[in-house]
Amino acid sequence: MDRPPTPSRRQLLAGHAGGLTLAFLAGCVDRDPTDPGVGGSGSPEGNGSEPPESEELDLREANVVDVAFETAADGYAFDVTLHHDDEGEDGYANWWQIERIDGTRLGRRDLLHAHTQQPFTRSETVSIPDDAGCVVVRGHDQTHGYGGLAALVELDSGARRFVDQGPEPRSFGEDDCP
Repeated sequence: MDRPPTPSRRQLLAGHAGGLTLAFLAGCVDRDPTDPGVGGSGSPEGNGSEPPESEELDLREANVVDVAFETAADGYAFDVTLHHDDEGEDGYANWWQIERIDGTRLGRRDLLHAHTQQPFTRSETVSIPDDAGCVVVRGHDQTHGYGGLAALVELDSGARRFVDQGPEPRSFGEDDCP
C-alpha cells in the first residue's frame, strides 16, 4: 500500500499558522465592529498588522479587515472578512480576490448580494503556487471598484499587513510584505 505524500515544510507551517489564527478568531466573526475590543492598533492609513477601527474606515469601499487561512487538499482555504456599507448605497461588495504581489490573480470569491451583517466573512479555496510566499487580498464593490484596505499575507508565517490600496489597484513589492 502506498503512503500518502509528506506535506512540505511550507504546508505544515501554513497549516499550523492558519489553525492558530482560526482558533484565535473563532467566535469573533459575529461580534459588533463598534465594540472597543474589536480591531487593532493600526494607523488610520491602515499600514499595520491590524486594520484601523471601523470608524476610521471609508465604508463606501470594500475593506479587507481580516484574513485567515489554512492548507487544503487543493490549495489554501481562505476566510476573508470585508467591511462595506452594503445597506447605505445601491452597490455592494461584489468580490474579493487573492493575487500575487505583482497583481496576477490567483483566485476570486464572487459575492452575489448585499450583506446586512457587517463585517462579514466568506470563504474560498485558492490554489497558490509554491513560489508565492506573499499574497495580496483585495476587496471590490459595484459602485466604487477598488479602494479601502487590502491585506498582504505571508503564507509561511501567517503574518498580515493591512494597507490602504487607493481607488486603483496599488502595486506591491517584496518589501511591502509583512
